[in-house]
Formats: sequence, C-alpha cells, structure tokens
Amino acid sequence: MTEESKKRKLLTYRWMVWGTLALAYIIVFFHRMALGVVRQELVDAFDITGTTFANLGATYFYAYMVMQIPSGILADSLGARKTVTIGTLMAAVGSILFGYAPNIAMAFSGRLLVGIGVSVVFVAILKVQSQWFFEREFATMSGITSFVGNLGGIIAQTPLALMVVYFTWRTTFVAIGFISLIIAVLCYVIVRNSPGEMDLPTIEMLEGKTSEKKPAQALPIGESLRKALLNWRTWPPMLAFAGLFGSFVSLTGTWGPSYLVQVYGFSPQVAPNYMTAGILGLAIGGIVIGRISDAVGKRKTPMVAFTVIYIFTWAVLVFAGGGKPPVAVLYPLFFVMGFTCSAFVLGWACGKEINHPSIAGISTSIVNMGGFLGAAILPPLLGRVFDNYEAVLDPTELFQKAFMYCFIAAIISLVFMLLVKETNCKNIYVEK
Repeated sequence: MTEESKKRKLLTYRWMVWGTLALAYIIVFFHRMALGVVRQELVDAFDITGTTFANLGATYFYAYMVMQIPSGILADSLGARKTVTIGTLMAAVGSILFGYAPNIAMAFSGRLLVGIGVSVVFVAILKVQSQWFFEREFATMSGITSFVGNLGGIIAQTPLALMVVYFTWRTTFVAIGFISLIIAVLCYVIVRNSPGEMDLPTIEMLEGKTSEKKPAQALPIGESLRKALLNWRTWPPMLAFAGLFGSFVSLTGTWGPSYLVQVYGFSPQVAPNYMTAGILGLAIGGIVIGRISDAVGKRKTPMVAFTVIYIFTWAVLVFAGGGKPPVAVLYPLFFVMGFTCSAFVLGWACGKEINHPSIAGISTSIVNMGGFLGAAILPPLLGRVFDNYEAVLDPTELFQKAFMYCFIAAIISLVFMLLVKETNCKNIYVEK
C-alpha cells in the first residue's frame, strides 16, 4: 500500500472508529436524560419521595464523576477499544437490572452500574480524537460528538414517553440494555486506538510535526495524574462546567417535565417536547460553538460570551411572570438555553491544551468531572426544596424557589470562566 493510499484509508477509517464510539455515546445520553420522563412511574413503582427520586438520578452522575480520572487512566493505558467495550457491556447489564428491579435498592444498583459503565465512553472518544483527528479539528469534533450524543437525550424525551405508554418503562430499559450489548460488540470489532495499529501514518506525520520536534513521551500514570491535578489551570474549566451542566440537567434530565406538567398543565406526553428543544439546542450549540472557537482561534472569549446569554435564559425562567414565562416563549427559551450551555465543550479543549500532550485522556477527564459533579449535587438540592415546601407553596412559587439554585449556579460558572487561560486553540503546556 502506497503512502497516499494509507493516508486516504486513515482519513476514511477514522470516521468508522468515531461513528462506532458515537453509537455508544448515544446510550450515554439516553440514560443521562431519561429519568425525568419516567419520574411518576418510578414514584408509583417504588413509593419514593422527591429527594429519593433525585438521588436515584444522581447515582448515575456520582458514579460518572468518580470514574472520570480512572476513565482517563484507562483511555491512556488500556486504550479506547477495550475500555468502551467493557464499559458498554457493564451499562447493558445495569440497564437490564434497572428494568427488572423489584425494589428501590435494586434500581439504585442498576443505575450505579449504568453510571460506571457509560462513564468511560466520552473520555475515550476524546482520546481517539487526539489520535485520529487533526489538532485544529479537536473542538469541532468535540461539538459533533456532543451533537450525536444528544440524540440519545432527545430519544429520552418524547420518544421515551411514548415507548413507556406502549411498552412500559421496564420493557424499554431492558430493550436499551440489549441494544447496548450489540454496540459493545461493534466497538471491539471496529474501533482501533490509533492509526498505528493499522500500520497507517500518524496524525502528527500528516501535520508535518515529526520533523519539528520529538513526539511527546508517555508519562507514568502517577506522574500524569499529579501533573494534571497540580496544574491550577485545569480547574477553572472544570468548575465552570459544573455550574453549566448541573443546572441544565436539573431542568432537562430531572425536574423539567414535572415543572411543565404542574405549572402549565401539560400532559406527561407533551411536556417532554419542550425539553427536547433544550437538548436539541445543546446538540446544535456544541457544533456551532466548537466551529466558532476553531475559526476565530480562541477558547475563552466564546465561552464567556455564550455563558452570559445562558445566565440570561435562566433569569427569564426564574423571574419572568413570577416564575411562569408565557407559553409562547418556552420553545425558543429552552432552545437558546441548551445552545448557550454547550459553551462547556470548549472546556475539554482547554483542559487538553494546557496540559502535557501525552495525558490528553487524564486532563480532559478531570475537566469532565466538573459537569457531573454539578449534575450530581444540584438535582437533589432541588428535591429537598420540593419535599420541604410542597405543602406550603403553590407549584409556580415552588419551582421558582428551586430553579433559583440553577440561576445561581450559572452565575458561579461565569466567575470560573473568567479564570480560564486562553490557549488560542493550541497546546501551550510548558515544562517547569
């Protein structure tokens, strides 16, 4: 095979590798957003309070958060192929267990398994992107990946509500488990960790970097982790991600459908349509904001600008109409909220670009922890508001009080965003 044909094969096969991993990422987002739609079914099945329901949802995010550094280590050592295969198999077992759960303890166990299993997928995709795609494409590919993953979040709204009506929530989650088994097999068969495993040229060779400097040497795992954690510039994008994603998931993945049912009187089948607008905005925003960042050669400026707009959308939801904005503005409001929330995709690029090039998996996984820290903490906080004030406040006042936490979290995100180091879309790590 000539060098030119090898190059063509690399530029073609990389999409097969990425596409297979993207299928696994759709499953990740489905589980991330699904519980809000089946809230009433779970409350009825297990006789649980609002706080317990929120903690059931948060179990996924706690597991996801705790697994981010191990996920980075696995991506950098075991490789994306085996890591995602094993993780997707575990998520499949967890989903099936959740569907068959006879009690709330078993449901928590299934949710925990799902969270651990899917936690490895995204960091592995970022690692694969660093091996199969050009550095100038990183933010754009992160946005495209987020877009495709969000299709799973969209499936977890109105389509899930309809599947629950026709097949029950238990059958639906069991079916998702078996689909996950098929995807795990595809990951093992198709995915390769790097072009070198197929005797193809590396991206560095195509970019002409091999003649400019020596390739970055892999660091021991302990040293990689120490370097990333002690680099203070890793933390601002992580903490900014916490407030952005935590507030968004509190709405779309946990309490949003209930808000629309109780405050606006929508049916349980119609309410998810409005959440779909937010998730669609998140999906499209990830692509657009990533491309804007790559085009202008900046990370921090787009992040700050879109976060300011995100804060404004929460201000409308919390304060307009006393916590009940006009129905006519809900679709565009949720879409813009999702679109601007996706500013966090640039945080992954920042995490990679301010750390040693050989620890892309670990550095991005640390940043990724932030979103799931926020998603684990915020929904239960809202759940406590509902449990404590449901008897004394009407639904509009109740949700206004709860969503105030999300508004504050968005403002805190902006504070940390201002501390992010501008990388100008290139690795700026300097050995000290």
